[in-house]
Amino acid sequence: MQLFLDTADISQITARMEGGLVDGITTNPSLIAKSGADIMERIAEICAVVPGPVSAEVVATGFEGMLEEGRRLRAIADNVVVKLPLTTDGLKACRTFADEGIPTNVTLCFSLNQALLAAKAGATFVSPFVGRIDDMGGDGLGLLEAIREVYDQYGYETGILAASLRSVTHVEMAARIGCDAATLPPGIFDSMVNHPLTDSGLKAFLDDWKKTGRSGLSQG
Repeated sequence: MQLFLDTADISQITARMEGGLVDGITTNPSLIAKSGADIMERIAEICAVVPGPVSAEVVATGFEGMLEEGRRLRAIADNVVVKLPLTTDGLKACRTFADEGIPTNVTLCFSLNQALLAAKAGATFVSPFVGRIDDMGGDGLGLLEAIREVYDQYGYETGILAASLRSVTHVEMAARIGCDAATLPPGIFDSMVNHPLTDSGLKAFLDDWKKTGRSGLSQG
């Protein structure tokens, strides 16, 4: 499963790119606004340090506007994925971009019907919002399972990009369900490495090593 960071903060991105654990980035208008940056400039900055997919979202709500903005965003770099809302016009734009060979991420997915339409429109990714579904009293992880079942049954190639993940447990379950990717806030990404038994085990090993009187592995 690919792991994407859900942020437009360039410092948070660059700090986590070393080690090859981050596969891509997702952004949205809220994250760009929070960063205070110009959207075109920030997407260019991100693409300069991230070789993988970078989702950049249109803000137009009409079909023609989505096409114009999507093409402008795609012109920034070859790894830009045009992010579109799961609306009628968004799906129409998705089909046009698919026919043009432009990758897309259809976002704000809250139902299996919506995910089915995104796949039929040729979306590269569909982004079901797990946490927001749970907030409404629904079953976000259950939706991921349903989408995986239907996509596999009919051979749809659209990748399931689990979004609005609120915990490391969400990440684990997305992986077990078979999602193709998950996008995480930097804090949750950082938490994936943590486990109290790892911490206690390392402390025990180091405490035993200190008893040898050596500071490192050298014999001198």
